[in-house]
Amino acid sequence: MFKFPLKKCGHSLIKGMEDRRRIELLRKIQLFSSLTDEELGQINEGLIVKSYGKNETILYEEDTNQFMYIILSGKVKVIKTTGEGKEVILAMHQTGDFFGEMSLINGKTTPASVVATEESLVAIISRKEFYSMLLSHHKVLQSLLQILSSRLRTAWDTIKLLTFNNATQRLRMLFFMLSEEHGRETDGGIVLNIRLSHQDMADMTGMSRETVTRVIDRWQKEGEITVLDNKLIRLNPSFKKRQLIS
Repeated sequence: MFKFPLKKCGHSLIKGMEDRRRIELLRKIQLFSSLTDEELGQINEGLIVKSYGKNETILYEEDTNQFMYIILSGKVKVIKTTGEGKEVILAMHQTGDFFGEMSLINGKTTPASVVATEESLVAIISRKEFYSMLLSHHKVLQSLLQILSSRLRTAWDTIKLLTFNNATQRLRMLFFMLSEEHGRETDGGIVLNIRLSHQDMADMTGMSRETVTRVIDRWQKEGEITVLDNKLIRLNPSFKKRQLIS
């Protein structure tokens, strides 16, 4: 359980300050963004908050999952290991995202593992609290349906990505997908507000890290993308004009 470092305070005061801090974090989660402070307080009562270190496994593949996980801070990757032992990244989730809800809905085991890629603070909701939340707060149910629909479109795009034989096409498609979920419009182009290593991109596209590096280096030289000082990638106007070859 995550504890906030407060000194010389009674237990009730510490808990009150913990609750207020957790409600502030919940308010930034898309799933709960339309709720009032009172409603967020009700959600908070049903949460367990845990911290995970970098590379720590949060959820194992084929576990019978009884919880939904909400990332209050940090970043995780959803991975599947092939029969040859290769790790394939199915998704990247960061602050504000959630996972594990499908197992609560259909009762099946988890089809992939989830690993923290940096220190992360995660709120955990049990199956009982999950259904109570949906029945009590219709706005949460509406948000959940919208988010799941968006994820389904992303899954379709991922399948399309993997059909491309050309490395440039695959990576371009990945960047277009990331721009829809993590893109921020600026005067110079679209900045991808997610930090991915070349190995992460390789694992997401089924390519080698060396191939990803070659494509990115070429795009930088041609001015299609810019790697900013904070390591984020900006898609320049020339990148947006290029069309994927189907």
